[in-house]
Amino acid sequence: MADGDMPRKFLLSQSRNGLLAWSSQVRMAEVFGWSLADVEAEALAAGLLPARYARNRSTFSIDDQLRFCRARVGVIGCGGIGGHVVEGLARLGVGTIVAIDPDCFDESNLNRQLFATIAMLGKEKVEAAGQRVSAVNPAINVVPCRQRLTRENGATLLEGCAVAVDALDSIAARMELADVCDTLGIPMVHGAIAGWYGQVSVRFPGEATLDHLYGRGDGAGEQTRLGNPSFTPMAAAACEIAEVCKILTGQGRPLRERVLMLDLHEATFDEIGFSSEES
Repeated sequence: MADGDMPRKFLLSQSRNGLLAWSSQVRMAEVFGWSLADVEAEALAAGLLPARYARNRSTFSIDDQLRFCRARVGVIGCGGIGGHVVEGLARLGVGTIVAIDPDCFDESNLNRQLFATIAMLGKEKVEAAGQRVSAVNPAINVVPCRQRLTRENGATLLEGCAVAVDALDSIAARMELADVCDTLGIPMVHGAIAGWYGQVSVRFPGEATLDHLYGRGDGAGEQTRLGNPSFTPMAAAACEIAEVCKILTGQGRPLRERVLMLDLHEATFDEIGFSSEES
């Protein structure tokens, strides 16, 4: 057998019922000098599923899981919504997550932000994102960017990303991100929360959904008036992660030219539709 076939043979010898245990992944990385990310990609390419994704198997195919593994996704904002998005994508198996946020944690973040702990007060949110993902799934690569995304630097920060996830907290920042996504030709998954309420949508390049929602406003949004409890960002983040899955796999119907309105106070989910031809 050629030397190049040895890793594949090793993988097959370690698998059980099409699953590859974490201990086997670590062992392979040690034997062949590979990164854990490379091991995961090679396993999926061989038709083997890392055991951590066993509960994904009835929802996503091996090919879908390989798409996740090879994907690069930008998450802009690593606070309330963004922290949950980063972790959800990592647990799903998205191979590279570009985490963008200029801020550090303060005590007001402790009520809702997944990565906010007493030990992390004063530390960078993107640093916390990297540490958390490394603890959850060391095969995932987090690219920390402690910067504010702007029209000037956005194309560089999001280079190679298949999709950008909006976890921002101001209208102006969202509109800047939309412009960057237009430049790169990639979709943007939008999410926002305030109090008991949230909204999620998907904007493909050139579409006007955010313009319909916000115009070209520059305010901070309703969260400054209604607050941000712990549960609303979780709900919005879950919907955003699902939209990323649809975009990466081609499954389902994305929230394109539609906005999902979450009212957790009344336990209702409503949809607002926009035509691309509306001005």
